Amino acid sequence: MKKIIKNRLVFFWLLPFTIGLITSFSLPPYNFIFINFITFPILLFIVFELRKYEKKLTFFIIGWLFGFGYFLSSLYWITYSLTHQDIFKILIPFALILIPAFLAIFYGLSILLLYKLDTKKRLTSILIFSLIFSIIEYLRGSILTGFPWNLISFSWSNSINSLQILSSIGTYSFNLLSITIFSLPFVFIFKNYRKIQLKVFFILIFLIGINYVYGSQVISKSNKENLNFYNYQVKIVSPKIPIDSFVNNPDPEKILINLIKLSAPQKDVETIFIWPEGVLTGIYLKKLNEYTDLISNSFSNNHIIVMGINTYDSNQIYNSIVVINNDLEVLGKYSKNKLVPFGEFLPFERLFNQLGLKKITYGYQSFESGKNREIISVSNGIFKLNFLPLICYEIIYSGKINFNNSKNFTSIINVSEDGWFGNSIGPYQHFSHSIFRAIEEGKNIFRSTNNGISAYIDKNGYVIKKLESTQRGVITIERFKNSKNTLFSRFGNKIFFYFILFYISLIFFMNKKKI
Repeated sequence: MKKIIKNRLVFFWLLPFTIGLITSFSLPPYNFIFINFITFPILLFIVFELRKYEKKLTFFIIGWLFGFGYFLSSLYWITYSLTHQDIFKILIPFALILIPAFLAIFYGLSILLLYKLDTKKRLTSILIFSLIFSIIEYLRGSILTGFPWNLISFSWSNSINSLQILSSIGTYSFNLLSITIFSLPFVFIFKNYRKIQLKVFFILIFLIGINYVYGSQVISKSNKENLNFYNYQVKIVSPKIPIDSFVNNPDPEKILINLIKLSAPQKDVETIFIWPEGVLTGIYLKKLNEYTDLISNSFSNNHIIVMGINTYDSNQIYNSIVVINNDLEVLGKYSKNKLVPFGEFLPFERLFNQLGLKKITYGYQSFESGKNREIISVSNGIFKLNFLPLICYEIIYSGKINFNNSKNFTSIINVSEDGWFGNSIGPYQHFSHSIFRAIEEGKNIFRSTNNGISAYIDKNGYVIKKLESTQRGVITIERFKNSKNTLFSRFGNKIFFYFILFYISLIFFMNKKKI
């Protein structure tokens, strides 16, 4: 081992970066979850070995390199958004390197805080490592604007049974448990821990097995529920209009005709149409009145449209969801609270404007952030609709999507435009968050994207119907399961802090036992 330690190129630089990169393949759309049972023990092994030979700063570097490899491989697709306009192409190398480099700082801090680990206490060290890592992950999803993308727990995205625990504990608590489970094989590296290894093996099998069995029972119980019928149809529309058409002077009338044709409204059939974010980028809501005849002649008073569109008020532009009827009367409106930095607004806008830059999306002026997220309720005799509106990546925030903690909504409507990221892994990662939110909140999700994955997801995270990012079409829903209020929907991320207290207590107990 001393010879390996002396070879700093391999042990300090290449190995942490490599295992970080490999770990990213446990995430959607690959979901090679077994990778984590190898890479996390190796990361812990490196930390233990360095404890004998190296100084404090090296720990930060090891963690940073692990994080840099992880985020470089899993977030490269962000640079696709810079390929649609020439003024942004020069920024591609900077975005490719700087975003992973910044996010890797969080992982660097995680490993730095392990500097004082007692290398003789293997199981206690696993708990400490898991606790610190998960707290730093929570901070990554919270500070500044927050970016809780690609938490380690998303490795379980393909195991719907294993995810049912989210309804009780939420994503961050599940993330803490996941890191612990992935790290447990670390004790198998040491030859003089045979008794502990046997115990750990059974603990590992028990934790994975009991969670899977619990999830299976939840799913089985849900499958026995009777399906209810709406008094109307819900149509999720996914038009797949090329993203480049919005950059080059889009024709709103042509796009509207396209949407109407695809929606295929039947005047005698009560229907809610859901149109995605960004398809009418070239006009504001008020300008939509210019097309009153086109919409009124195509739709009837048996129809309402939920759509993503820009709104304009007091010289401020908002990215909004609106509900309109066939006469273009606004029945409900919500303006996006969580804006994408550089995508929807420019930090230090005056400075960047002077350098010739603008936000990536259509137009030069930054969007203004909405102040509140209210439930949109529509009740006009035909339709009784209460939904939580979420635009684009607002759906990635565990425990923070329902600001007012309101329980009187029956579903979540998420509209998005994932075409900025091309045919990459980005839209698949974005979609996986919808599954997590459905289970956490116990609500059915209607997800409409222009370019991206559109779907109807039930309260247990099952994808009932789906259109892939390359598919143009309509999803029609007539039946549904009743929504439920989950433990997590009531208490949110307070549950994560209870888990932190439990882990701290367990660490003190095991420390006394010198395990």
